[in-house]
Amino acid sequence: MADAAVDHPLTATLPLKPGRWYWRDLISTLDPVADAEEIHRITTSYEFPWDYQRALELALYRTYCVPSVSAVLAEAGQFRDAPQKRYDDTALLMVELVEHGYDSPRGKEALRVINRQHARYDITNDDMLYVLSTFIYEPLEWIDAIGWRRLHPNERLAAFHFYRGVGQRMKITGIPEDIGEFRRWRDDYEARTFRYDRNNELIGTYTLDLMCSWYPEAVRPAVRKVVLSLVDDDMTRAFGFPWQPSSRRKAAHAALRARSAVVRWLPVRRRALGSSATENRTYPGYPTGYRPADLGACPIQPRDRLGGCPVTHQGAEGSGEAAVSVSADAADRGEALA
Repeated sequence: MADAAVDHPLTATLPLKPGRWYWRDLISTLDPVADAEEIHRITTSYEFPWDYQRALELALYRTYCVPSVSAVLAEAGQFRDAPQKRYDDTALLMVELVEHGYDSPRGKEALRVINRQHARYDITNDDMLYVLSTFIYEPLEWIDAIGWRRLHPNERLAAFHFYRGVGQRMKITGIPEDIGEFRRWRDDYEARTFRYDRNNELIGTYTLDLMCSWYPEAVRPAVRKVVLSLVDDDMTRAFGFPWQPSSRRKAAHAALRARSAVVRWLPVRRRALGSSATENRTYPGYPTGYRPADLGACPIQPRDRLGGCPVTHQGAEGSGEAAVSVSADAADRGEALA
């Protein structure tokens, strides 16, 4: 698998004057199963980096509409106490998987961190499976609706097989083998679980406030309206958010499509926008000086590093470090991931 120590051969060099459709044409020659990681990396880091980042933000937002998911997040308290760090940890861990591959040294390290974090909470397999599904379908639907071009079928299948591989390495069971079957499962799960809950509203509001904080104070009210306009009816009900006029929703989508119309005429991207370009505010200069093990509410903390876990764990005696060590070791063995 690809690692940071070597160049990705497909993207190491480009022709002197590549056409605007260079990456799409290259993707059309690849196998969406065998080459899923490379296809997905090209799609997310070269063709649609901004769209993928925004769509994955919306994907995570969507998961907060399931009360059992938002209850776990409320228990963890990270969205309340350190929302920016929680956001950056998630974004960077996912970028590590895309940029290096999930079987590379950095990819395996990122998965260890992800599994350790999840092992600390009582999370059902279905909730894990649902969150995984949003990482596939939300970006696909976003790009097909407002992207600067339509996705190639290989890109759609590669996204499915990439995240299916991630899910398997997280010991998530029952992942459908067909992209259409998984989409139908996701739709059915939302129909069964989406409903208003106070925790939904709290986590949704914390995240909305975080998104607004990225902009100057004078424009934050407008940003809030734009975000609320991008939330669909089912999500609005589950969050208990105020309904937005249809004209405002149409205007928000029109603005996004106008941006894509401009992007369509830009030169082909020659350099990937990976972890070094991720909009994080917690880890300056990332990835220089950092490893995936440094991320998360309770970093792995290898033996050559000082300090213990900053998170207090229920049921732990003393500092709480022993408790996370036990759950972390279980996660590494693929256990305690219910």
